Amino acid sequence: MIKRTLLVLISCLIQPTIHAAENDIPPQNVLQITSYADDASPGTLRWAILKNNQHPGNYRIELHTLGKKPYAIKLQQPLPPLMGPVEIINTDWRKTNDYIAIDGSGYIKPVDPRACPGAVEGQYGANVRTTSLPGLVLRDTGHVTLQGLEITNFCIGILINRSSDNVIEDNRIVANHGGAGLMLTGDDGKGNSTATTTQRNKILRNTFINNGDSMEATRGASFNLIADNFITTDLVNNKEPSQGLEMLWGNDNEIIRNHFENYSDGVQINWGNRNYIAANTFVNLSSAVTLSGSGNIVDGNTMTGNRVAVSVRPQGEAGKDGRFGINRISGISSNRISENIMIDNGRNIKRCFAGGSCLPHLAGAIVFNVPGLEHAAFIGNRGGGISEDTSKMEKICAIDGRVAGCEPTPNEGQTAPHLDRVTLHAGQLSVEGEVKGIANTLYRIEFFSNRRADENEAEDILGYQMVAIGANGQAHFHYQLTLPARLQVANVTATATNNDGATSTLSQPAALR
Repeated sequence: MIKRTLLVLISCLIQPTIHAAENDIPPQNVLQITSYADDASPGTLRWAILKNNQHPGNYRIELHTLGKKPYAIKLQQPLPPLMGPVEIINTDWRKTNDYIAIDGSGYIKPVDPRACPGAVEGQYGANVRTTSLPGLVLRDTGHVTLQGLEITNFCIGILINRSSDNVIEDNRIVANHGGAGLMLTGDDGKGNSTATTTQRNKILRNTFINNGDSMEATRGASFNLIADNFITTDLVNNKEPSQGLEMLWGNDNEIIRNHFENYSDGVQINWGNRNYIAANTFVNLSSAVTLSGSGNIVDGNTMTGNRVAVSVRPQGEAGKDGRFGINRISGISSNRISENIMIDNGRNIKRCFAGGSCLPHLAGAIVFNVPGLEHAAFIGNRGGGISEDTSKMEKICAIDGRVAGCEPTPNEGQTAPHLDRVTLHAGQLSVEGEVKGIANTLYRIEFFSNRRADENEAEDILGYQMVAIGANGQAHFHYQLTLPARLQVANVTATATNNDGATSTLSQPAALR
């Protein structure tokens, strides 16, 4: 039932991307790209964008495969920003799956992250605030559709800045270093967030290869849908395999049914709230999902072969740049981690470019107190030109000791349940245990099983039970399940989620007796 509801939701969200406008544009208003030159002569992409920008909403731009492969428009200077409404469609992609590249290597050399300066002088690379040297720019506009393009060799492949209701679908976004393959940001030009300016964008079915950050949704980007994308890097041609998706001050976004692999983090949330991360797959990452902020939901994902499946960070007051500064006010985070399959994590993947988990003891399924860039305890690359003066960085109570202003354990320090006894009789699995929590509140206890005795994660989902915590802050539970014949159970683990939505780590496994 949950899956059916999720699919209906996705269908409703994606359905508006159908290109009804294609039948509304008169033939004389379709701007045909007949040359891959970059001289603004009639028939070039630059000419079409300039013409469209004079009367946005009157044109559609169509590209076609010309000559022999590779099909590429090598730019010699930046393109003007796109003004919507407009569609830029590679019509041959729909027939043959051939992309047409928009290539920035004619004037940018982003293979070296130093070629991509940050907004602060002396800083550079994927890990710093930047909007420099983008390829296609959507700024203070909306209703732009891009399909069938390959965007490559820029510092930022596609920059969506203070723009809403855009659709980026079925593209290849390759080798954009120093910023991101695609950046959604409400940045006001001074590093501040802007609310309601970067909303309802849809990033659908794209392939991201060898970008620094594959995607960013930052500084007020909200209510955006990121679905069915494939995000990868080969770890050879990418000098900064940072985040598959970074969300800094990004709220209420939906990240659904994407595949993330080989980065420092799959999804990294920094001071972002109420984001929904569901039905994704995460493989070979230092940290599959990294959480700070509050109200975020990580639900129904598959996380295999990572160092950490879910890293939950302490949270202090964000500095102006959203990353560093002495902590003055400790924030409270409550993030829900529910019904995820987590198996074969704890691997020795110490890939920490602006994220990940490289402290020796921080590995496994759900791990609290993983340091971020703003923390003195962080081990890894904070970004080019970033100060490494740890005396000015935030402290974590569990790592640095109870020093003034240190940040407490995240997710309200919720402790895992304790499982006393797991038995199987006549097909009935029985789990008994206790949980400690907030007095006189209702908790959700989720149960997982593992098929081998040496496993301690969440290979199979058994179900959940709602448990009332007594006035003494404790509760006993007895969960029963008719075990499916196909399911092998060697041990059981469990999590506890309080009524604020804060989930514990996994319990110690209890062996089947």
